[in-house]
Amino acid sequence: MAVLEDIGDHTNLGAVFRSAAALGIDAVLLSPGCADPLYRRAIRVSMGGVFQVPWARLPEGPLDLGLLRDLGFMIGALALTPDAVGIEEFAAQRQVRLALLLGTEGNGLSDAALAAADTAVRIPMYGGVDSLNVAAAAAVAFWECRDRQPAQRA
Repeated sequence: MAVLEDIGDHTNLGAVFRSAAALGIDAVLLSPGCADPLYRRAIRVSMGGVFQVPWARLPEGPLDLGLLRDLGFMIGALALTPDAVGIEEFAAQRQVRLALLLGTEGNGLSDAALAAADTAVRIPMYGGVDSLNVAAAAAVAFWECRDRQPAQRA
């Protein structure tokens, strides 16, 4: 599952949905501050992914993440924090129920979202680059954490 906090750019939101559809994400949860996935630009960039992947809004944003934990989800927050583990190490744990938390362009995740997560996760960078665009980071994380034996598709 993907949980998005305050992603305001329709292009980025659409690209996250496209990756979610392509890489087997079961659902996308949106904080109240996220852009509208049914906005024309988001639909076009998603290549219809917003109609393939179930999605819903979390009325209380990060405060609702406790509900996911109660349902047995491990919450991994993509963040550049000193205690963040590498995506490979995190993915190697092979959680049955996993929620990947991604934050807004620029500011990343709120302190409340980081506090609600079980683990901070980072994607290692080379060449002095500190981070990826949120849509690119989502695609990398979805791929790395994917089900290695996906169900057969018709």
